Amino acid sequence: MEEPMSAESRKAALERKHAALEAELQSLSHQPSLDGLQAIQIKREKLRVKDEIARLKT
Repeated sequence: MEEPMSAESRKAALERKHAALEAELQSLSHQPSLDGLQAIQIKREKLRVKDEIARLKT
């Protein structure tokens, strides 16, 4: 059975995911055929991750 992540480990993992989503969004914005729907989905996921990070900091 896996041990649950500590809050600090979870926060670090979420921060890495947030950075990866930002990089993906930047990469997508440089493509001539920008997929607006995909960009919106990435932004929503990025915001969800940011909110979870904020909850863990409190």
